[in-house]
Amino acid sequence: MDKIKLEIKDVLGTVSQADIDALKGAAQAGLEKLVKGTGAGNDFLGWLKLPTDTSDALLDDINATAAALRRDCDVVVCIGIGGSYLGAKAVLEALGNSMGVNKGPQILFAGQNIGEDYLYELQEYLKGRRFGIIVISKSGTTTEPAIAFRLLKAQLEAQVGREAAGKLIVAVTDAKRGALRTLADTEGYKTYVIEDNVGGRFSVLTPVGLLPIAVAGYDIKKLVAGAAAIEEATLNGSDTSAMVYAMTRNALYRAGKKIEILVNYNPKLHFFGEWWKQLYGESEGKDHKGIFPAAVDNSTDLHSMGQWIQDGERTIFETVISVEKQAHEVRIPSDADNLDGLNYLAGKRVDEVNKMAELGTRIAHVDGGVPNMRIVLPGLCECCLGQLIYFFEVACGISGYILDVNPFNQPGVEAYKRNMFALLEKPGYEAETKAIKERL
Repeated sequence: MDKIKLEIKDVLGTVSQADIDALKGAAQAGLEKLVKGTGAGNDFLGWLKLPTDTSDALLDDINATAAALRRDCDVVVCIGIGGSYLGAKAVLEALGNSMGVNKGPQILFAGQNIGEDYLYELQEYLKGRRFGIIVISKSGTTTEPAIAFRLLKAQLEAQVGREAAGKLIVAVTDAKRGALRTLADTEGYKTYVIEDNVGGRFSVLTPVGLLPIAVAGYDIKKLVAGAAAIEEATLNGSDTSAMVYAMTRNALYRAGKKIEILVNYNPKLHFFGEWWKQLYGESEGKDHKGIFPAAVDNSTDLHSMGQWIQDGERTIFETVISVEKQAHEVRIPSDADNLDGLNYLAGKRVDEVNKMAELGTRIAHVDGGVPNMRIVLPGLCECCLGQLIYFFEVACGISGYILDVNPFNQPGVEAYKRNMFALLEKPGYEAETKAIKERL
């Protein structure tokens, strides 16, 4: 199995190797807290050994459910928000055909926003189509997915009948409690469990992410195997890359680099950047501390964000994901007139041009005072993505402990919900409604 590789030499003009090494003790302590479960948030460590603990029986069951949905549906709508949506979306975009010509049912998403036009257009699109639903929510009452599920469940039942709809809905939810668990048991939906000790942003390697990925026709056993390889190597100490990444980004943070930009040179990785932003933003942004996670898609964003990155405020560093091998080969043809002046590229692969754009940009940014780390991904396949997912997850836990925050809670996200419920006059929020209306 080809492994992902981390390179940090292009940060050494900003921080020294000694600065990075000074955090080795804190990183080792962070990893030990994860392994022994002695750190803050230790009741949310179910993801840590998930790849090696996941049984073939569970994967086979997920594949069987996926096969049934593939057989009976032309479209499957995955309903969820945050970690219940971004992990699956990231993997599907990375593995899928960029033009949407894929081998499984079309996978659409809902419940990740409260867009009225989005939901109207989705429902219009589903009229007369064979569709199924994967609904993902521990409680079943999270506002965004609950609204989407109420609408789409009613539409599916109207189109095929309640009994048939029950066979086309799969719920990924709590084992015993919550509104969605109660409904699933009543209606006889096929269900999978979101364990209490796995937070949403760490859930992509559970049925939360594995089921939509399997429905789309991808090999979830290879995805889990890739993650398992990094889990074993990291936890037994034979691969320290995740620790080094956590150490380096924290050394840069202490040197005044407050923003990390995750950079890709492959458009299929756009949503991987979105997943990564949630993972690190929600894990580290606490107690008025934390590196701000941003992401760009190059070379596209070199024509929009490139100027700021090159010459703007020097509070940033970049982590570049470089995909070593492409799945396809396209060579640039020669042209007799050469009006565009591109004949010097004739015969070269497009990826060679892309790689030189990446190298040239990294050199320019480093020369401009933007330190760069680089993660080399062997290719865009299930195994490689499994490796990358687990690498970032375990590094996130270590990094959070170096930063001295609880990487596994998210107390700040509740503030907007309280205000929203008060403004909507939700029962039980009468005092908050009165108070917020007085403010307005």
